[in-house]
Amino acid sequence: MKKLKERWNISSNFQLTIIFIVFAITGSLSAYLGKPVLAFFNINGELFGDSFLGKTLYLILRLLIIFPIYQVLLVFIGFLFGQFKFFWNFEKKMLKRLGLGFLFK
Repeated sequence: MKKLKERWNISSNFQLTIIFIVFAITGSLSAYLGKPVLAFFNINGELFGDSFLGKTLYLILRLLIIFPIYQVLLVFIGFLFGQFKFFWNFEKKMLKRLGLGFLFK
């Protein structure tokens, strides 16, 4: 825990606990919201067929939808828990590593 606190530049175990809670809520909520978002666009598993390839394409599409939902929710839920600065910096760092750093210039 000490190394993680040093790496993330946080001082208390309470703040670390809050950060873990935010990650847990965000991950669960983004996975939960993936299906309704696809349903909003009339995209469901039946559209791709019942074959292995169809199911795989649907899963890939769902993961691609979950990713931006996760990014937005991470900052928003972090804000609700009073950790906006940490999650904003975390988000910028993660997107830069994915090659999307141009979004923050």
